[in-house]
Amino acid sequence: MPETRYARSGDVHIAYQVSGQGPPDVVFVPGFISNVELAWEVPFTGPVLRRVGSFARVVAFDKRGTGLSDRTGAPSLEQRMDDVRAVMDEVGMERAALWGISEAGPMCILFAATYPDRTSALILQSTFARIMQAPEQPFGYTPEQATALLATATERWGTGEVLTSFFPSAATDPAMVEILARYERNGASPSAMADIVAMAYKIDVRHALPTIQAPTIVIHSTGDSIVDVAHGRYMAEHIPGARYIELSGVDHLTVRQSDPFPFEDIEEFLTGHRPAPELERVLKTVMFTDIVSSTKRAVELGDQRWKRVLDDHDAVMRGLLDHYRGIEVDTAGDGFLASFDGPARAERCAVAATQAVRPLGIEMRAGVHTGECIQRGTKLGGIGVHIGARVAALAGVGQVLVSRTVTDLVAGSGLRFADEGEHRLKGVPEPWQLFSVVSA
Repeated sequence: MPETRYARSGDVHIAYQVSGQGPPDVVFVPGFISNVELAWEVPFTGPVLRRVGSFARVVAFDKRGTGLSDRTGAPSLEQRMDDVRAVMDEVGMERAALWGISEAGPMCILFAATYPDRTSALILQSTFARIMQAPEQPFGYTPEQATALLATATERWGTGEVLTSFFPSAATDPAMVEILARYERNGASPSAMADIVAMAYKIDVRHALPTIQAPTIVIHSTGDSIVDVAHGRYMAEHIPGARYIELSGVDHLTVRQSDPFPFEDIEEFLTGHRPAPELERVLKTVMFTDIVSSTKRAVELGDQRWKRVLDDHDAVMRGLLDHYRGIEVDTAGDGFLASFDGPARAERCAVAATQAVRPLGIEMRAGVHTGECIQRGTKLGGIGVHIGARVAALAGVGQVLVSRTVTDLVAGSGLRFADEGEHRLKGVPEPWQLFSVVSA
């Protein structure tokens, strides 16, 4: 974790951290609460700080009244702009790209319009120019909705319930809820949070949008229940030359969105070039499945009925992958390649799959292997994938075959195996000992 330091903004101490190396320079401006040290543990800020820090110098800070900065009353936009300039001056940033998330967006908009000489670019993520409805703005909160939301947030602050409502995908994950609860408690007190949110309800910087000169990207999720996607679309339409990126998902910020976060687009936006694809060697458990005698069954059933069977097969497989935390890597129509972060889950998923497809009138075989793979984006390759495919090809009807590396890693899991002896795998120099799963 970078060292936490303090910059003076008038009489107020602003906590900040610097990570990565530039150019470019990026000021990461947090939402309504923050804590620069806990931010590395939170899934909606930690990955951003790490990824952007791989190609830029990033300054993150806690605005006055929150986190590790001096606790004061709710700051005005002018005071918050002073704090940004104080941090930039402290670290020697003459110009920087401002990345404003959620409640930070209006301040970043006003800063970019007021200090164009100090703003090299603007990134607005899941934010707004005005959060309340107006006669000429039908989207946003009504006064009644705003009052009810603030009362509920104040009453439940510190339990994780407030931030969990921002991230519905995390609601059923106890570990995630605990992280969010700690972030609430260490980000602001209940009264400080209430003051900041009440202040946000009064903000309206729509008039500043047409005056922004800095290159701008607006990012928003279609299912955002905290800040309606209409806010993102509005800003993109009213900021000259703004680029708009819309993600599918329900989380207010990036946690487990359906679409991958556009880091490559942002890197190209800030540096002028896209990153080269990276090859990463990782240890993965891969599972291959295959419908037995699929060609024969397709001929017997005919094209239309076979297509329905395949659709049902795919739905069953994706449901099981979701249940066992598997990631779909590829499908060839009658088989799946999936990866898992643990071999026991992969084996149980494979066994469940062979049983679940039988009511569809088909049989399946599967192979599981744990080994080194080459990961390139969402794709997997390398010798580990090759071995997994060869293991699956040797499985019989309804059988799940696994390699010796898998059995060595699941001791104590309750899984039982039968030794199937050593086998030569096509393209693999040494013989491999294989086992069939007899109890999952």
